[in-house]
Amino acid sequence: MSERKVLTGARMVLPDGVVDGGRLTVEGRTITGVDPAPVNGPGTAASPGPEGEAGALDLGGHWIVPGFVDMHVHGGGGASFSAGTAEESLAVIGTHRAHGTTTMVASTVTGELDDLARQAGALSELVEQGDLAGVHFEGPFIAHNRCGAHDPQLLRDPHPADVRKLLDAARGTARMVTLAPELPGGLESVALLAEHGVLAAVGHTDATYDATLEAVEAGATVATHLFNAMPPLNHRTPGPIAALLEDERVTIELINDGTHLHPAVLELAFGSAGADRVAFITDAMGAAGMGDGRYPLGPLEVEVIDGVARVVDSGSIAGSTLTLDEAFRRAVTVDRLSPLDAVRALCANPARLLGVADRVGSLEPGKTADLVVLDGEFRLTGVMRHGEWIVTPPLG
Repeated sequence: MSERKVLTGARMVLPDGVVDGGRLTVEGRTITGVDPAPVNGPGTAASPGPEGEAGALDLGGHWIVPGFVDMHVHGGGGASFSAGTAEESLAVIGTHRAHGTTTMVASTVTGELDDLARQAGALSELVEQGDLAGVHFEGPFIAHNRCGAHDPQLLRDPHPADVRKLLDAARGTARMVTLAPELPGGLESVALLAEHGVLAAVGHTDATYDATLEAVEAGATVATHLFNAMPPLNHRTPGPIAALLEDERVTIELINDGTHLHPAVLELAFGSAGADRVAFITDAMGAAGMGDGRYPLGPLEVEVIDGVARVVDSGSIAGSTLTLDEAFRRAVTVDRLSPLDAVRALCANPARLLGVADRVGSLEPGKTADLVVLDGEFRLTGVMRHGEWIVTPPLG
C-alpha cells in the first residue's frame, strides 16, 4: 500500500480561490483529497486515519501552493543546460527544485547548429526520464540588434530546414522555439512550429507591430520575456509589445526579479493581458542559487555583481539569478498581486501552455503531488515533488 500523507491547517490556493485551514491528502505520487478544512477543525492535527496513513502534518500559519512551473530556464547551481551533459543538467534541476520549481523546461542559448542538436539529444533523454518537461531553443534565430546575451557571430536566419533540424534532434521533446519573425524564413518557421505542436515564441526581435501581428496569425502564442530584447513601446511605432499584449492568443513571459522590469511595467502588463495570460519565468543562468562571480553562458562569460548578471564584453543583462520562490514572494509582497493570481502566473498558466495541466499546475485530486509550502511571509519552507519531500517543512 502506498504511503499516505495528510497536510492540515494551511491556507491552500486552489484554482477558484483560497481556502483557510485546509486538508490535503497525498497517496503515493498523487493528490487524493483537497478539503476546505481538516476533520478536527482548523489548525489542528488530524487523528490517525486508516491503516497506511503516515499521520498528519500541522501546517497552521503556512500556505500550500502548487509546485512552480518554469518554462524558460538556462541554468542554476553553477551549472547550465547548454553544457549538454546529464551531470550539469541534473545540477540545474536539483537547484531549482529546492526552490519550488517541480516542473521545468530546459532552455538553450545560441550556439552552432550542430552543437545545439547535440544538446537537444542529451536533454531529450532527461525529458523521457521525466526530469524535464521539454526543451526550449532560445536562439540562434534572433535579431542581431536584440541579441542580448547571445553570441552575435552565431546568429542565423530561421530557415525552416534549420528549425526542423533542431526539432528532429530533440526527438519530439521540443516544446518552444524563440525566434524573430521578421527575419527571412520567420513566418514560415512559426507555421512549421505550430504544425508540429511546438510553441512559437516571439522574442529577441526588431519586428514591427504589423509584422508581429502576422506572426501571431501564423501561429505564435508566446512572448519571450516581454519588454526585454525588443523595441520599447512607442506612441507612434507601437512595435511588438503592443501587438503581443493585445492578442488574447498570446501568453506573456515576465521576469519578475526587480531588475528586468519596473513594478509599474509589470502592473501594466498584468492589467493589459490579464492574469490568465501571464507566465512568470526565471530566465535563470548558472548563478541562480549561487553567489556573485563569473559564470559561462553558452560561449559567453557572464559576471554577476549584487545578483545581477551581465555579459563581460558587452555589459548586456544576461538572464537572471532568480528562482521562482523569490518571484512568487515578490509578486505578493512587492507587486501586490493576490496569491491566486501569482499561482496562475507561476503554475497554472505555464502548465497549460506546456500541455501538462492535466497533471500539474493546481492542487486538485488526481493531479501529481507537486506542491510548495510557504510561511506567513511567503518564504519557502517545504517542497514536495511526486509525493516525496525534497525540502521538508518544519515539524510542530
